[in-house]
Amino acid sequence: MSRQKRFLLQEHEIPTQWYNIQADMPNKPLPPLNPATHEPLNADDLSHIFSRECSIQELDTEHAWIDIPEAVLEKYKFYRSTPLVRAYELEAALDTPAHIYFKNESTNPLGSHKINSAIPQCYYCQQEGVTNVTTETGAGQWGAALSYAAKIFGMEVAVYQVKISLQQKPYRSFIMRTFGATVEGSPSMSTRAGKNIITADPTHPGSLGTAISEAIELATTTPNCKYTLGSVLNHVALHQTIIGLEAEKQMEMAGEYPDTVIACFGGGSNFGGIAFPFMRHNLKDGKQTEFIAAEPASCPKLTRGKFEYDFGDEAGYTPLLPMYTLGHDFKPANIHAGGLRYHGAGMIISQLIKDGMMHGVDIPQTESFKAGVLFARAEGIIPAPESCHAIAATIREALKCKETGEKKVILFNLSGHGLLDMVSYDQYINGDLHDYTVSDEEIARYLQSVPKV
Repeated sequence: MSRQKRFLLQEHEIPTQWYNIQADMPNKPLPPLNPATHEPLNADDLSHIFSRECSIQELDTEHAWIDIPEAVLEKYKFYRSTPLVRAYELEAALDTPAHIYFKNESTNPLGSHKINSAIPQCYYCQQEGVTNVTTETGAGQWGAALSYAAKIFGMEVAVYQVKISLQQKPYRSFIMRTFGATVEGSPSMSTRAGKNIITADPTHPGSLGTAISEAIELATTTPNCKYTLGSVLNHVALHQTIIGLEAEKQMEMAGEYPDTVIACFGGGSNFGGIAFPFMRHNLKDGKQTEFIAAEPASCPKLTRGKFEYDFGDEAGYTPLLPMYTLGHDFKPANIHAGGLRYHGAGMIISQLIKDGMMHGVDIPQTESFKAGVLFARAEGIIPAPESCHAIAATIREALKCKETGEKKVILFNLSGHGLLDMVSYDQYINGDLHDYTVSDEEIARYLQSVPKV
């Protein structure tokens, strides 16, 4: 008897609106604050840094559905829908009664989900007449996606890539440069923020916090330049809901509905992207789906951080954001999941976790790669180190079902492929990768950097 492995939507079935979960949340996210006055910011304040439309979307708590511009939909059709896949082989390898599905965002151009927000952000900038955009990137997926999107909308782009990730993953910077981007390892000597960080710590490996500081400084000191970002903020997660909205239709095609939704977690873009459309049924229809954010044990803001107002960057250029944080001075270990090395969590997800509607788990580096190798050998796809965390959390849940006999339906987001991360796989296979733990004392020390609000 044949069994269906992949579920795809036709072009006319691709969602034409993004879902804005803020409109349906019983407790809205707290507002971002001006760091000098501690007063809530409005769209006019944010549009000095971001495009006007993204600034409006960021603070919109009224409209549950936001139309996707026709020009963005046309670009989405280059690669959407992405497949929903039943992981039969992984189920067999685990001998679990659970039904495991994954949304395969690795089929996107540039190999990750990041392009889903890069396209609309660049479109909105172009519509305002912006000529230059800048950003930070960790592992490089966002930088690569933005470099491509900026080029198709006729803009120049400067990317600050976390220095340790630039060294570990040089090919992603080659991709960015192929699309015409300028790439700097962060911290760099090209900005005041970078110089200050290097002066204080000449061996600083960089973090997303340092790279954000440099990108914002460039945006605010360069004429006709806007800052863009690939995670954390509300409008980014909004754009990523195309993932979960497609998955919702595809799960219906499969005749199932997820009991558990899982994704890796850095700032929250791919987790929110797949989780929010299903969360709306918990909020509005009484569903009881469980939502699990899988973060690195070496950067455990969801499981061991504090819910506070904090800066989104190391230099303190950003607004104060209400989020689970380890402190904006936190220096994460040099793990290979570069996209997850961020000190804070997105505002929406932080509020939902605070309200007990989602929760985080932390995954050691070696467990994540063990899961990635098992998945690759079962399903034939080598996942990004970031995605390996989601797979590890999925395996944990599937093995619980093996113990209890429950036939749960588990859905996870495969946020990207790992074909440019083979050095890290080689180190894992050779036994050269290590786990990193953060002591309570170290976390307490970094949390002292959090401003008093």
